[in-house]
Amino acid sequence: MTEFMDFLRHKYAYVAIGEFKSGKFEEAKQLYEKAVSTYTQGFKGAYLLQQPNSDKGIAVIFWDDIDAMDSNHSEAYAAILNEISHLFAKPPMTGFYDVCSEIPAPESVAVE
Repeated sequence: MTEFMDFLRHKYAYVAIGEFKSGKFEEAKQLYEKAVSTYTQGFKGAYLLQQPNSDKGIAVIFWDDIDAMDSNHSEAYAAILNEISHLFAKPPMTGFYDVCSEIPAPESVAVE
């Protein structure tokens, strides 16, 4: 029964789509990685995507549940957010999404 209940649990994704001031993506990337490294309970992984040759990006952070994100906010996290906020060209669009399909990559097969 536990396996069935695990099947019914959904992950959640926090998505932020934004644009940084010219030449500020690398600094924002470092701060993003620093902020994400503070996450513990309920955190399931994160991606930062950059549109080639631009300062536009998408951050995707996966959580067990929506409350887990709030429980990971600390003073260190708040300080990092304060540092990164001035790097945006305009406020990012953000939202939560249900992860309704997850397709893992096929395992590598050794060729002899």
